[in-house]
Amino acid sequence: MGIPHFLCIPFPLLGHVNPLMQFSHVLAKHGCKVTFLHTEFSHKVVISPLYNSILQLQYCLGSNTNVEGSNIKVVTLPDGLENEDDRSDMLRVLLSIKRTMPSLLPKLIEDVNALDSENKISCILVTTNMGFALELGHRLGIKGALFATTSATSLACGVFVQRLIDDGIIDSSGHPTRKQEIELSPGLPKIDTAQFPWRGVSKLWFTNIIEEMETLKVAQWWLCNTICDLEPAAFSISPRFLPIGPFMETYDNNKASSSLWQEDTTCLHWLDQQPTRSVVYVSFGSLVVLESNQFKELALALDLLNKPFLWVVRANQNNSDSSYPKEFHGSKGKIVAWAPQKRILNHPAIACFVTHCGWNSILEGVCGGVPFLCWPFNSDQFINKLYICDVWKVGLELEKDKNELISRGEIRKKVEQLLGNEEMRLRSLKWREMTLKNVGQDGQSTKNLIMFVNWAK
Repeated sequence: MGIPHFLCIPFPLLGHVNPLMQFSHVLAKHGCKVTFLHTEFSHKVVISPLYNSILQLQYCLGSNTNVEGSNIKVVTLPDGLENEDDRSDMLRVLLSIKRTMPSLLPKLIEDVNALDSENKISCILVTTNMGFALELGHRLGIKGALFATTSATSLACGVFVQRLIDDGIIDSSGHPTRKQEIELSPGLPKIDTAQFPWRGVSKLWFTNIIEEMETLKVAQWWLCNTICDLEPAAFSISPRFLPIGPFMETYDNNKASSSLWQEDTTCLHWLDQQPTRSVVYVSFGSLVVLESNQFKELALALDLLNKPFLWVVRANQNNSDSSYPKEFHGSKGKIVAWAPQKRILNHPAIACFVTHCGWNSILEGVCGGVPFLCWPFNSDQFINKLYICDVWKVGLELEKDKNELISRGEIRKKVEQLLGNEEMRLRSLKWREMTLKNVGQDGQSTKNLIMFVNWAK
């Protein structure tokens, strides 16, 4: 019997590509073979230059790409768009992929299998939006699984989406029919119907969500990058849900990070110079764009705190008319374009994490044992905030004023409240201990992962 061979297919967003690549490394460490499929555009324009410096890929002209020191091979297919097309329109990218890839994927699978007939692809692993590959694999007799990049609870919202429409709680465009909070399933926190993960999306995108949830039923497993203890009620919803995370990295300064963006590691040395639990860490992930006035208000808030801060400001994070206000000094802080977040959140100098509440960031914060200041913007971030503030009780929410801004005064007040709350800090450490136990040698997530690998053989 050959070893398990996974064909991993992420939707081309950093929040999908990065965690699935991390999981690919986990699978490789468990003796599996991985073929990782990128779109040609992402690989050439975005990912290849970064892998050159970060993962040190070895390129062979006219052949596939292997990640050095691992059992991972990178292959590509076109997304159907031209190089000059705007790929910030995710719906356009998705529709183009769905038109282009299904006809090309069987030949790619055939070619990959021909290179190693003893270890043919035994399982197709996709992130959401790429469920068409599971249907295709099913027709070819290949097992399939979903790798969810959100919380299990957010995934559960998708499970109930058709019922929510049938019960008249939301309309066919995903909009709530009236203001209310509902409990999707016993034990889950009550969710404001205006804050479902699909809030703000177009009708066409919402229709895709409905179709995708049906397609994903082809998969036997829906792998969740979480532990059962963090959101236990979600795992009673479907036997498909399987917690196998979170993925931890061994921090070795001689080894590259799995991040796809160039990290500024000078901030780690800077953190070494700061007192224990003194630094306010601010990062809003890879997509959030701050409106000009809000960007300036945040900058002035960091000055007002009179505490050391580490602020991640991507080149595309603030609008073109946004800039640091003249009154901003920033003398107590350090600003970087991208940072090694897992290592930062495990640094003893970090006091709290100001975050957009993306699921990857939340997991990294929980594993670091740091309390949160929650600043959700869209999609599943509001549900994640609900868990942080109301269920786990390890954070506070930043609230907007009458001008729809989070003011510098609000930020200062909540930072002071958070850092003065010893019980919340101790709860954060408790959740950290529980999470790390689950990914330990005898932990439940580890056992689930081994079971999944054995299933894929």
